[in-house]
Amino acid sequence: MVSDLRPSPIAGTWYEGNPKALARDVDEYLDRANLPELSGEVMGVIAPHAGHIYSGPVAGYAFAALRGRTPELVVVLSPYHNYHASPLLVSTHSAYSTPLGNIPIARNELKALEAALGRLLGIGLTSISRDHEHSLEIELPFLQRALAAPFQLLPIMVRAQDARVSQGLGEALAEILHGRDFVLVGSTDLSHFYSQDEADILDSEMLRQIESFSPEGMYAAEFSGKGFACGLGAVTSVLWAAHELGANRIKVLHHATSGNVTGDYSSVVGYGAAAILKSPSA
Repeated sequence: MVSDLRPSPIAGTWYEGNPKALARDVDEYLDRANLPELSGEVMGVIAPHAGHIYSGPVAGYAFAALRGRTPELVVVLSPYHNYHASPLLVSTHSAYSTPLGNIPIARNELKALEAALGRLLGIGLTSISRDHEHSLEIELPFLQRALAAPFQLLPIMVRAQDARVSQGLGEALAEILHGRDFVLVGSTDLSHFYSQDEADILDSEMLRQIESFSPEGMYAAEFSGKGFACGLGAVTSVLWAAHELGANRIKVLHHATSGNVTGDYSSVVGYGAAAILKSPSA
């Protein structure tokens, strides 16, 4: 029994707080995803992180691509939306708690990751307690329903939006994941508060860079204003790690905006889902 739980600050608001209702909602998002044929191993996914009512229909596509998998370790990289001086953050707690149960944090892997980061970047992981970051937790109920067995969690909140840090984190992750049964998850939303037409243009460019498997292109799109991803540092780290581990293709699965839910297309947030593949045919 895990006693040191990270309490959820968003269950019952960002997503359903009742376990049965939450399981039903997430299963519906997964069931409704109309996936294309995905050849090869799905090594990871990119998923949005707004409240389930808004981004759940898109997130369902990402996690449906993992349905039935039984990885021992799931790495979730998310942004950290509040200020912190440290570039990389992790929970001090022993497990994350959601209404669907507790997910133990992989402490041994975190120690190995910190050692690798020290060698590659000269930095470590800063531990924080009782954080209020939604972008990592929001993905957990999807993992709990999509995966077919319990798993350990390696949760990293990426404050840095710096290509050097992202690449170093990706390479460090690849070091510790080599030979392991794992899944990578990169958490990000896309453009924020543009009109639907503008969001479609901005999001198309960022998704094009993602599908091109180009973390460098993602940074170029962000800094030139041609596309936006609040989880830029997190997703690019996932791409660098996946490439080092043998992934060779990314398939965008779905795109929508908050306007598709609310009917207000004057100011929307963009959401995208993608699968990261190790495909022999690529």
